[in-house]
Amino acid sequence: MTIDTPQWFKSSYSSNGGACVEVAGNLAAPQGIVPVRDSKVPAGPVVTVGTSAFAAFITHVKEG
Repeated sequence: MTIDTPQWFKSSYSSNGGACVEVAGNLAAPQGIVPVRDSKVPAGPVVTVGTSAFAAFITHVKEG
């Protein structure tokens, strides 16, 4: 595994209901991106989001 290989994880808040996404935060610092995918379809498409956009998204989610 290299630094360019996504290391996927789900939030600890995820339930087993199947409505989860996974992110690969290990690429944020070296590449400035956060890949996101559907946890039910790991071989499916990946959405790549810039770190500043992802940080803004997380901030808004936390604010409700």
